[in-house]
Amino acid sequence: MGLAIMCSGGDAPGMNPAIKKFVDYVYKSHQIPYFIYDGLEGLIDGNIKQAQHHDVAGILHNGGAIIGSSRSKRFYDYKYRKIAFENLNKYGITGLVVLGGDGSYNALERLNSEFGIDCIGIPSTIDNDIYGTEYCLGVDTALNVIRSAVDNIRDTASTFKRAFVVEVMGRECGYLAAVTALSSGAEICVIPEMCFNKDIAGYTLKKEVKAGRRYILAIAAEGCNRTQEIKEWLEKDIGMETRITVLGHIQRGGNPTVKDRMMAFEFVVRGIDLLRSKQKVHHAIGYQKGEFIAMDIHEVNDGKYTIPSEITRDLHFLD
Repeated sequence: MGLAIMCSGGDAPGMNPAIKKFVDYVYKSHQIPYFIYDGLEGLIDGNIKQAQHHDVAGILHNGGAIIGSSRSKRFYDYKYRKIAFENLNKYGITGLVVLGGDGSYNALERLNSEFGIDCIGIPSTIDNDIYGTEYCLGVDTALNVIRSAVDNIRDTASTFKRAFVVEVMGRECGYLAAVTALSSGAEICVIPEMCFNKDIAGYTLKKEVKAGRRYILAIAAEGCNRTQEIKEWLEKDIGMETRITVLGHIQRGGNPTVKDRMMAFEFVVRGIDLLRSKQKVHHAIGYQKGEFIAMDIHEVNDGKYTIPSEITRDLHFLD
């Protein structure tokens, strides 16, 4: 039996440790591992190769994904999905592991429902916005990259009596922004899930500035599209010179942390074990309350992720 792995959508630290564990564990299980290069586009183009141990030697510490990734408009057309299925058949691949987010899971659901391909989704996105799992690969590394940047920004902000608005990734999910605001002690957090109360924030911050506050740190989730607005408000209403820092794709790179490496190993092992079972498989591996679980991929795609209340309850000036 041949098993294949591919990445889809945005990259996340932890993908390379997952890829290495996939190769090692599949060979240990006396099966044949395959790489699908460049995601769904590579699957359509037949960019598939049997993986060897030397392909994954020395990759644990690298960010990104050695097999590449992509987003594919062609995959929405049935004829290209059929080509993708035929390419899997050509190599005798009976099970597919995909590292990705919600778009990738939708693609897996189509492959399974239309062609009966056994598939496993492993949550891999720094946005941490997949329903049914408390943790996605790449989140811990991204948060540590952001923490380092924000700590440095605070140093210069306090020196020059400035405010900084730091924009972080997350699409429509404010998880990265919320956790960053809590762990950095930011005065302001703006996320899509909750309303930022300017009146209360303004009243409090103006009193603190008058009493000697030297800087203000604001964390804004990109999905709010309010970074410029918050900057102008801080300057005009609060009266503090303000700078914007957009961290951008720096958050998706870097050496995976130990946590992301260990989580990658377990996600992959659980996924491969499911593929090797006798049952038909169309699952996503999740992590809840300290345990790895298997969820029906239809359930994951139909659900909507929400930030845990224990995170949002301690944020300032949010209703």
